[in-house]
Amino acid sequence: MNARSNKLTSLEDFKENNYGKLGTKKRDEIETGYEIFKMGVLIHDKRIELGMTQEQLAEKVGTSKSYISKIENNIKEARISTLQKIVERGFGGHLEFLIKF
Repeated sequence: MNARSNKLTSLEDFKENNYGKLGTKKRDEIETGYEIFKMGVLIHDKRIELGMTQEQLAEKVGTSKSYISKIENNIKEARISTLQKIVERGFGGHLEFLIKF
């Protein structure tokens, strides 16, 4: 073990030290951005797993290849209705939401 390993920090500690505690504006913005990014990655990974191109997914969903690309690359947020079509028509899944207060 080298001396640098003593300086490791958890992701949660890093976010708190750099963006503040949960519930603060700066931290909430970073968490929301991460969730949007994660959604694009999940869509991309599932599409690849199913052996689909962006064009094939777009055709199943009724949108454009460029829109799918923008969602996957965190350039554009997907509408809930589009997200539902991607999951259900594109991937044969079922979209569920969980709201916590």
